[in-house]
Amino acid sequence: MTDKYTKLTVDGAILKDNKILLIMRKNQPFKGKWALPGGFVEYSEKTEDAVLREVLEETGLETKINSLVGVYSDPNRDPRGHTISVVYLLEIYGGCLKGGDDAADAQFFDLDNLPVLAFDHEVIIKDVLRRVK
Repeated sequence: MTDKYTKLTVDGAILKDNKILLIMRKNQPFKGKWALPGGFVEYSEKTEDAVLREVLEETGLETKINSLVGVYSDPNRDPRGHTISVVYLLEIYGGCLKGGDDAADAQFFDLDNLPVLAFDHEVIIKDVLRRVK
């Protein structure tokens, strides 16, 4: 994807009991690293629908949107090329937690003891925490 076009992605932030849901990336870039669940927005898909779809595919969880966290557009945030991510704060209402699709694993991590994160997800999580406090 190292072309000259900008790609649109989404990420979902799910908090529960002072923990945040992360997925272990199955593919490059950042294979084996932890990240917020998310992915590319398909052609003619709304970002709101894309984040719910991606989170379900990667975690097995059915969610609803609580709020918009922000838009992240640093051209260097993804080594594959310029991606802009729309990030939403989500709430679980169903499903069963399991890694799937592009995720090798999915689990909740204590906010005070996060693993090394892919992309700019450390920045995003800090913004999430500022919004909910």
